[in-house]
Amino acid sequence: MIDYAKVRRMMVDNQLRTYDISDLGVLSAMNEVPREIFAPADMANLAYSDRPLVIAQAEDGETRHFLAPMVFARMLQNLDLNAGERLLILAGALGYEAAVAAQLGVSVSIVEPDAALAEKTRQNLAQAGLSDDVTIIDKPFDADFGVADGFDAILVNAAVEKRPEALLAQLADGGRLVTVMGDGGRTSRVTLFVRSGEVIGDRPLFDAAAQPLKAFREEPGFVF
Repeated sequence: MIDYAKVRRMMVDNQLRTYDISDLGVLSAMNEVPREIFAPADMANLAYSDRPLVIAQAEDGETRHFLAPMVFARMLQNLDLNAGERLLILAGALGYEAAVAAQLGVSVSIVEPDAALAEKTRQNLAQAGLSDDVTIIDKPFDADFGVADGFDAILVNAAVEKRPEALLAQLADGGRLVTVMGDGGRTSRVTLFVRSGEVIGDRPLFDAAAQPLKAFREEPGFVF
C-alpha cells in the first residue's frame, strides 16, 4: 500500500524545493493537500508524477489535467497571494488547485462549465473537508463572472494561445493573472499579467507544458 503522505513529502523536497519554490505557505499547502484524492482511483498512483497528467474529459471533449507539481507550485508562488484575496481558477484538476489555494486563506472560486465534472469537483472538495471554502461557477471559461470589483488573482490551469482579454478585464487594480501562454508545446511559457490602473503588463516566467483551452485558441489566419 502506498504511503501517500511520504510521497507528498518527497514531491515537496525533490520536485518543488529544487525548482525555485521557496514560499513556505505554498510548500506547506502542497504538503498538506492529498493530491491523489483528486485523481481517478485507477490513476491515484500517478498523481505525484513530475509530468502533466490528464485526469478527466468534459462532454465537449476538452480535458482537465494536473499540471506538473513544480509548474503549478511556481505559478501559485508568482501570484503572491494574500489572505482574504479573491482567487479565480479556470480548468482546475477537479478541485485540487482550489484545495491548495484554500490553505493560503484566500477566497477561491472555480470555473467548471461541465456539469458532471463540476459535481465530481464538489465531491472531491467534500472529501478534502473544503465544501464550504470553495465556490463553483458553471459558466464558460471566457464569460463575465460578475464580480464588480474584480478578482485579485486568476490562475488558468491550462494553456491559452492568445492574450486572455476577457479574463484580464476582470482583474482588480493590482490584480495578477498567471497562465501558460502558447499552444502547450515546447515554445509555451508561463506568463504573469499584472494590472495597474488601466494598464496590464505581462512578463514571461519559465517554460511549461499544458493542455490548451478552446476558449482562448488563436483563430487560424488566411494563408495566401
